[in-house]
Amino acid sequence: MIENALPDDPSPKPLKTVPLDSWHRAFGARMVEFAGYSMPVQYQGVLAEHLHCRSHAALFDVSHMGQATLSGPTAPAALERLVPGDMLALKPGRQRYTLLTNEAGGILDDLMVTRLADDRLFLVANASRKDIDFTHIAANMPPGVQLQPHDDRALLALQGPAAAAVIGGIMPEAAQLPFMGAAQVALAGIPCLVSRSGYTGEDGFEISVPAEAAQELAQRLIDEPEVVPAGLGARDSLRLEAGLCLYGNDIDELTTPVEAALTWVISKRRRADWDFPGAAAVRDQIENGAPRHRVGLRPDGRAPARALTEIVAGDGTEAGTVTSGGYSPTLSAPIAMGYVRKDLAAVGTALHLMVRGKPLSGRVVPLPFVPHRYAR
Repeated sequence: MIENALPDDPSPKPLKTVPLDSWHRAFGARMVEFAGYSMPVQYQGVLAEHLHCRSHAALFDVSHMGQATLSGPTAPAALERLVPGDMLALKPGRQRYTLLTNEAGGILDDLMVTRLADDRLFLVANASRKDIDFTHIAANMPPGVQLQPHDDRALLALQGPAAAAVIGGIMPEAAQLPFMGAAQVALAGIPCLVSRSGYTGEDGFEISVPAEAAQELAQRLIDEPEVVPAGLGARDSLRLEAGLCLYGNDIDELTTPVEAALTWVISKRRRADWDFPGAAAVRDQIENGAPRHRVGLRPDGRAPARALTEIVAGDGTEAGTVTSGGYSPTLSAPIAMGYVRKDLAAVGTALHLMVRGKPLSGRVVPLPFVPHRYAR
């Protein structure tokens, strides 16, 4: 026993801040804790920001997410050993959504991977997982392949049907990118990595920008009349309408790609080799079925069924759990996603959602709730 040891400090750790922290506050953002960061949840209101993104364009700050470059002559092959996606076939200037999996087939995280050149990949990881991801990736790289995190960069997401016109007015080359295309361009004279992607279901762009230039670029974008700043509240309601997973809610280390309806990330070539972590478990579920499935849910009435709401079958037996849920501004109705037993996953299946201890009727519906409008 060590005498005179200080007791554990009960005070909370100070939150990390993003490069645009003071900018958010100047615009009257309501700041909340998210993944250890102080982040804007809303400015003028989640509903208004959500609908503006659907009709015009909204600018989101997602600088809390992890950015890194993986470089070396065998970088694509080295990363491919950790994910089920085809990294070798990814061409320079193209981006791909993929998953880090563990040996049980569980999802360590979902990633966006951009091939910058033959020997360089740019990675974007979730804020709550980036330290774990980057440690895991670096530890599994062969000699000659290095992972370099970019803590000196911000990440902005310009989303909505007017996004292409807005960014095209600043740099026409960026507006010509195809869906999931990427290029290193100068926006308003600022060197950026721009991809035509996002997590709202709308057309849009994600912009990696040097931290010291983030405020200048953000201001330049919202000076356009079509654009308003939007917070994490609207980002969450938009991605839920689009049927997109949130790590920690809808996918985690105990969830497989088959259960999560993400088997489309496993390319044909990888299905021939089955050489990624957890491949045996994933293949077994593809061939023999998974015990549960992620589905869309529409509660009847107006009461939303939020995350962790219990789902009960018509015969009173346990059916599953809601993982994401809330109010859909676009549909003016409650929506949810969750996992249900495989025998209850068919579209149209009637279920009960236990909201505040009361069984509310609902049903399984197709995903997404709102059609995607990506550029094609």
